[in-house]
Amino acid sequence: MKLTWHGHSAFSVETGAAKILIDPFISGNPSAKQGWEAVAEGATHVLLTHGHDDHVGDAAAICKATGAMLVANFEICMYLVGKGVDGSKINPGNTGGTVDCGGFTTTFVQALHSSSAGGEGGKNTYLGNPLGLVLHFPDAPTLYHMGDTDIFSDMALINELHEPKIGLVPIGDRFTMGGAVAALACQRFFKFDTVVPIHYASFSMLDQNADRFVEAMHGSQTRVIVPKVGSAVEI
Repeated sequence: MKLTWHGHSAFSVETGAAKILIDPFISGNPSAKQGWEAVAEGATHVLLTHGHDDHVGDAAAICKATGAMLVANFEICMYLVGKGVDGSKINPGNTGGTVDCGGFTTTFVQALHSSSAGGEGGKNTYLGNPLGLVLHFPDAPTLYHMGDTDIFSDMALINELHEPKIGLVPIGDRFTMGGAVAALACQRFFKFDTVVPIHYASFSMLDQNADRFVEAMHGSQTRVIVPKVGSAVEI
């Protein structure tokens, strides 16, 4: 499996025949190193955790340009169909559901956050429940992208049900849990082989580095990877 962090919560996940983009916020992302067109090349799937602009990002443009399958909650799928995404290429679900993505499955799990899109006149469009995404592959470790969330005790059930080995974990504080709490979540509720901190350093309101998370994970058996934006990591 090859993971590439594009800053904030945006990732490319490449395994088998799939190139999966998760929360592809590229345009307007101050951490991104290249345009969405380069990131989207060869994309087969676009997965979204929730409807905020810094997570939906370039999803509509990528889906239209590549024909990638859109995997998200029902409200986001319908919203992006309204933005021109092909309605035959959506794969909607909601909390607790699992969808077959062709070559892997995605299970939608709880996240403690909100989900909407900004509009004209300060009006927001409700975009369903925020979610975490658990990806099961036949020949690669199970990956859990937590989305934007705080710690919650039912993370223990997510671990019991899915046994994820790779965690993409928000640490930036203010809008999600901070580094120390994120480390507590990883160590109390999961048995990850590898964790990657996300949702930090992109905006001034967020923590600017992963130091608190790394320090709080010290002594754990879990490998912590702090990747450079745009550089691929093999797991």
